[in-house]
Amino acid sequence: MDPVHATIHPEVPGEKTKIGTSLVDTAASAIQSFGPTKQIHQHLCAFHFYADDMTRQVEAHHYCGHRNDEMRQCLIYDSPDADARLIGLEYIVTEDLFLTLPDSEKPLWHSHEYEVKSGVLFLPGVPGPVERKDLEKVAKTYGKTIHFWQVDKGDDLPLGLPQVMMALTRDGQLYPSLAKDTSSPNFTSQTGTDWANRASSKKTKKSFHVRTQNTRFKLGLFGQTGPMWRLGIVSPSKRRGRTGHIWRV
Repeated sequence: MDPVHATIHPEVPGEKTKIGTSLVDTAASAIQSFGPTKQIHQHLCAFHFYADDMTRQVEAHHYCGHRNDEMRQCLIYDSPDADARLIGLEYIVTEDLFLTLPDSEKPLWHSHEYEVKSGVLFLPGVPGPVERKDLEKVAKTYGKTIHFWQVDKGDDLPLGLPQVMMALTRDGQLYPSLAKDTSSPNFTSQTGTDWANRASSKKTKKSFHVRTQNTRFKLGLFGQTGPMWRLGIVSPSKRRGRTGHIWRV
């Protein structure tokens, strides 16, 4: 089954922006400070799937700012274009903060380790050495993602309940057609390598190996049965194949 693409933006209902509205916006922007949005300093691209349906996958462009050294908050758009739709948000915390969360909360979060190590999470246009330095930190973080606009369904407005989203956890989950879309000029790094080459490079370069302490726990997707999905905490120090506590949500 192939994903429904939403690269062509549907016309949002309502009148087009009038000149008078644009003039008011321009005047306001010259006076107001926009403090929160000025803290956005980073563009991350990744792919999300719906927590209750892995077959529904969407491209997600994160525009992020730091709350402090252990937390980032991101606005998520469906493309990097000026007319992109704001489809959701993500909170990103360090592993130390994640481990302080109640057990009932942890299943709503996902690890970024596989995304970084496989290359499916990257910084468009950023040179490799600079990208690598930051992503080594991101690999050890966890995210809580909520989407409000189901663009993969072709909705022209944000409809329905907010949706919890998850991240890829192993090879073969991402639809090839989605990966191919990101190998366009918009996603070509300054070193001239596209997404596929970056993914291959990150799998083979020893210098990019991500190390985690054996005492830490990892959150991963174990399986799905219809609308029910299961997440589990696995201790790397435990015997191979043995799992920790399993939650049903």
